[in-house]
Amino acid sequence: MILTAREIMEKLVAFPTVSRDPNLDLVDWVEDYLASHGVPARRVYDATGKKAALYANVGPEVAGGIVLSGHTDVVPVDGQDWTMDPFAVTEKDGRYYGRGTCDMKGFDALALAMVPYALSRGITRPLQIALSYDEEVGCIGAPPMIDDMLTHLPRAAAAIIGEPSMLRPVTGHNASSITDVHIHGYEVHSSKLPQGVSAIHEAGRVLGWVNDLNDKLMAETPDPVSAMFDPPHTTAHVGLIAGGTAHNITARDCTFKLGFRVPAGDDLERHEAALSAFLTKLNATLRTRHPDAGVTWKRNPGVPALKPETDGVAEALIRSLTGDNGTHVVTYGTEAGQFQERGYSAVVCGPGDIAQAHQPDEWIDKAQFHAGEDLLKRVIDTLI
Repeated sequence: MILTAREIMEKLVAFPTVSRDPNLDLVDWVEDYLASHGVPARRVYDATGKKAALYANVGPEVAGGIVLSGHTDVVPVDGQDWTMDPFAVTEKDGRYYGRGTCDMKGFDALALAMVPYALSRGITRPLQIALSYDEEVGCIGAPPMIDDMLTHLPRAAAAIIGEPSMLRPVTGHNASSITDVHIHGYEVHSSKLPQGVSAIHEAGRVLGWVNDLNDKLMAETPDPVSAMFDPPHTTAHVGLIAGGTAHNITARDCTFKLGFRVPAGDDLERHEAALSAFLTKLNATLRTRHPDAGVTWKRNPGVPALKPETDGVAEALIRSLTGDNGTHVVTYGTEAGQFQERGYSAVVCGPGDIAQAHQPDEWIDKAQFHAGEDLLKRVIDTLI
């Protein structure tokens, strides 16, 4: 089954693989496509069995190959003002429109289009395709997929994560984490305020800690790596908060999500430790005021930073093929850091502009898409 990159993109976009929904129809199609070229694929399911990552080895099973990695999920279109079908590719004014064309089914399609090209070129080192799930909700699906790859495939020399970068080599990005915080109060009529514990008031102490931390971090002199980022320091942020029953009742509950975004030169764990210490102290204080009061919290696994590598194979490869020797770092996270922390040399490089990601009428420039195809062919040629 020989399909053009655009035809593959049309197939992938037609599957509405929003992160909240299963992706197995898309995985079935990709597995059949690979099988049509004699390439077996392996699945790594999530706990529900309704989603799966998929990876494959194209060519000889030897070390030193190249991974082309993307994710299969997309963000919702609910509430967005689309002027065309989001789950179809529409070509207009030199652009390909559709949910995921930019982020990142466009790259997935290019990677899959490389399979017959790689086989026809007689590669002596393998091309490895890796497609994850649930990237858009915290890069959840990549770690078990990568761990399984390390168990069943020879280690590749480089991993190219094809998030939209305008085909520039991105060699650093932020780490991030989100902690779910639950303040437990004790309800009384607000006229008896001292006898109760307001979860909302106590949440304010945590918000004050966040503001103080941000002020402190902004005043610090950044290390050389963090200085490449904008902003050049860690930030803490609360974007969602809920709590309370009525204006005249001390709040029994207040919940919020507290997130850190950490440049590659800083250490996420030091900020997580400081947060944990503060919440532990607050919890003990509230327990002394009422046995029902306190603080519970749960941190998500987080996304590790992509750190600039010294003499990194992946970076050197992309720079040699693009001629781009600039310094490019981004403040969003990707699965590249997860490849890197498992021992892969990793770089982010893919077609399209991240500004188009998640937008209504999402699009990728047609010339960018086909320039990405040309670049990946040159990547494959290095495997001969």
